[in-house]
Amino acid sequence: METRFDLAIGSEVAMVRTVTQRLEEAMQLHGFSSEETLDTQLAVEEAITNVIVHGYGRPGETILVSSRIRSDRAEVCITDTAPRFDPLSVADPDTGEGIDDREIGGLGVFLIRRVMDEVSYRYEEGKNILVLAKLKRSSSLVHS
Repeated sequence: METRFDLAIGSEVAMVRTVTQRLEEAMQLHGFSSEETLDTQLAVEEAITNVIVHGYGRPGETILVSSRIRSDRAEVCITDTAPRFDPLSVADPDTGEGIDDREIGGLGVFLIRRVMDEVSYRYEEGKNILVLAKLKRSSSLVHS
């Protein structure tokens, strides 16, 4: 069994909640642990918020979110038409520095890489396409 959903959301941070709620419902249905679900929600929220704030910088634009959830894998594809930006090209921040010595920002992509099992990016036909995947590690039973 596979659960899919496709959402077109506006470039407003308030819209992110719609995506994370749908994601939570689908992942629970397939028996993902709370930690796996929260990690995925965090990564998706961070990625979409980055598109809204840094990519578009204004309301009125659209972000497409497609998700495929199976019993062993959750995959979320985020597509936007903001200026080309490969988040995987961003260097990890120096987390060894004290908080007062670090530059503001830069932790979002770092967190996405840390909490997801697979992260890929491509740019096609004027669109940024970020794919995030979480593999189920828990031994939870799948609800039918």
